[in-house]
Amino acid sequence: MLAKAKSCAVVGLDGFVVDVEVDISPGLPRFDLVGLPDTAVQEARARVRAAIRNSGCEFPLRRITANLAPADVRKAGSTYDLPLAVALLNSSGQIEDVPNDAMFMGQLSLNGDVLHTDGILPMAALARESGVERVFVPASDGHEAALVEGIEVLPVANLGALIRHLRGESPIAPVELDGSSARDAPPESAFDISSVRGQEHAKRALEVAAAGSHNVLMSGPPGSGKTLLARALPSILPRLTHEEAIEVTKVYSVAGALPKDDPLITARPFRSPHHTISYAGLVGGGNIPGPGEISLSHRGVLFLDELPEFGHRILEAMRQPLEDKRVVISRARGTVTFPANFMLVGAMNPCPCGYFGDEHRECTCSPSEVTRYGKRISGPMLDRIDIFVSVPRVEYDKLATPAQAENSGSVRRRTELAREAQRKRFEDASLITNSEMGPNEVYEFCALEDQASALVRSAMERMHLSARVYHRVLKLARTIADLSAADTIGVSHVAEALQYRPPTWG
Repeated sequence: MLAKAKSCAVVGLDGFVVDVEVDISPGLPRFDLVGLPDTAVQEARARVRAAIRNSGCEFPLRRITANLAPADVRKAGSTYDLPLAVALLNSSGQIEDVPNDAMFMGQLSLNGDVLHTDGILPMAALARESGVERVFVPASDGHEAALVEGIEVLPVANLGALIRHLRGESPIAPVELDGSSARDAPPESAFDISSVRGQEHAKRALEVAAAGSHNVLMSGPPGSGKTLLARALPSILPRLTHEEAIEVTKVYSVAGALPKDDPLITARPFRSPHHTISYAGLVGGGNIPGPGEISLSHRGVLFLDELPEFGHRILEAMRQPLEDKRVVISRARGTVTFPANFMLVGAMNPCPCGYFGDEHRECTCSPSEVTRYGKRISGPMLDRIDIFVSVPRVEYDKLATPAQAENSGSVRRRTELAREAQRKRFEDASLITNSEMGPNEVYEFCALEDQASALVRSAMERMHLSARVYHRVLKLARTIADLSAADTIGVSHVAEALQYRPPTWG
C-alpha cells in the first residue's frame, strides 16, 4: 500500500515541499530509502524503526521503499524522521488517514520523543505559502513555528501522542501565543553610551550611523574608548520592527542559534568575531552551507576590532555583501543566498605600535610601517565606509569628572524618530534605511538646497571623491537631515557629512 506525508526542506532561507512516499510490498524484510538522502537521512531508518516499536506499534517486516520527492534534489538533516514514521504507519494500516493539508517535521529519538529541529521557522513560513493549513512540529519548537501567522501549529511531544491524535483518540491542542512581546521593552545592553567619558564627536558619529544604518571606522590609540563606543552602539539602535525580527529569527533558526527561552529575536544582533576567524566563519559555508557572522549580524552590527589584523581575503570578501546586502554561496551542489544587511563597525590603531599622531606618546614605527599598516585595508573597502572618526586619548579632567552625558535612552529616541521618517519615505519601496538607497533613490530623495549643492560640487573637485563616495555622502547627509527633522538637505547637513570623510582616504 502506498502512503504519503508532506514535509519540507530548507536551503539557505528558502525551502521547497518534500513529499515523503512509503510503499510496503511482499518480500524479504528490507528498508530502502531513495531521493538523494545524505547520511543523516539514511540513518532515519534505524531511528524510525526503534521509535515505532517503542511507541506501541508494529514495524512491518516486509519490503519497504521510501522516496523523498523531488528525487533530484539532495536531502539533508533529520527533519524527515517524523513524516517517514507517519507515512510508514499509514502504509501498514496502523493509521487510517494522513491529512493532505498538513505538514510534518521533526527528529525522532529511539524512544519516540520528537526532538528539536533547526530551521522550523522558515519551514512553517514555507508551509503557509504552500497552502498548508497545519504543521506538526516538535513540542520544543511550537512557539517558534507559531510566529508565522495564518497557520495552525500542533506541538508533538512524542510519536505516541501523534498516533493517538491521528486516530482521533486524544487530539493535540494547537499552540496559542499570549500576545505579549518583548519588543515593547527598551533594548537591553550591557553598556550605556553615557558611560563613555568625553569623545562627544565620536558619540555623535555613532548616533548618525545608528539613525541610517551607516558603516563606521574608528581610529585611535589603544585605550581611547573605541571598543567601549562600539559595544554601547546597540543601546542607541532603534527597536526591531516585527518584520525585521522575523528576518533575523529565520537566520538564527537555520543556524541553530535561537535562544531556548524566547524563539523570537527581539534585540538587534551584535557580533564581534576575533580576527583569526576563517573565511567560512565570516561569510558562511560548509558542506551544507550555513550562515556566517555577516548573516548572523543581519539588521544589526558586525564589529571588527583591530580591523587591519583580519586577513586580506576575509576583508575583501565583505565588499560584495556590503553593496548587495546579501551573500551568495556557490557550491557544486547549488547556490545558497543569505541576507547580510548589517552595519559594519571597525576599530583600528593608526599604526602597529598604536601611537602615530598621539600628542603625548612617541610613535616607534617607521613611515613605511605606518603606510603598510594602513594599506592592509584596501581602497575599495574604504570606499564602502560612510563614517570615519578619530578617537583620541581622553584627558584626565574628562575621566575624573562625574558623567553629565546623555544616556542611551535619549539618543535612541532621536534615532527612532529618524528611522520613522525613513520608513514613511520608503513606504512604496523595498527599503528600510537611508544606507540601502541606490543611485535612483538618492536622486529622488536627496534633494539639496542650492548652497548645499555648491558645497558638494566643491568637495568633489577638491577631495577627488569617487562616484560611490558621492552617493554615500548624500545618503549620510540625508540621515543627518532626518535627525534634525528637515525635509531638504541643507549646507550644514552636507558639511557634517563631509567631515566624516578623512582627507587622506577620501
